[in-house]
Amino acid sequence: MKRSTSLLALVAGCFLLSGLAVAAVKLDGIKCPVSGKDVKEDKAVDYAGGKVYLCCGGCPDAFAKDTKKFATKANHQLVATGQAKQAKCPLSGGDLKDGIEVTIHGAKVKFCCNNCKGKAEKATGDEQVNLVFGEDAFKKGGFKVSK
Repeated sequence: MKRSTSLLALVAGCFLLSGLAVAAVKLDGIKCPVSGKDVKEDKAVDYAGGKVYLCCGGCPDAFAKDTKKFATKANHQLVATGQAKQAKCPLSGGDLKDGIEVTIHGAKVKFCCNNCKGKAEKATGDEQVNLVFGEDAFKKGGFKVSK
């Protein structure tokens, strides 16, 4: 009887932990890369090792049809939701320095120097998102989804 109680507790704990892992992605203020509307937790697609959240049932098809078109905003969302972590400066590829960071539409991004930080701060709107989360910058910054 002890074994089955322990096994039941272990299984229940696994379900609880898996629920916590899903809840770790915060979607407040996160926008759909296709429409720009608020996202829904049950509307997500796999992307770059993580999940990109969308707003409705039509957006997954649009995203799949032209993923490259939406990649920059999807990259931004991976960082803003805490799924992707960076390893290097997205502008120079240099080592990151403590305290040199900017929050871009809810996504904290670090830089190697005040020069790169200043470039990011001077850019606005979509220009800023493209500068830091575009495909080249995302690769240069070594952004990876952690499991």
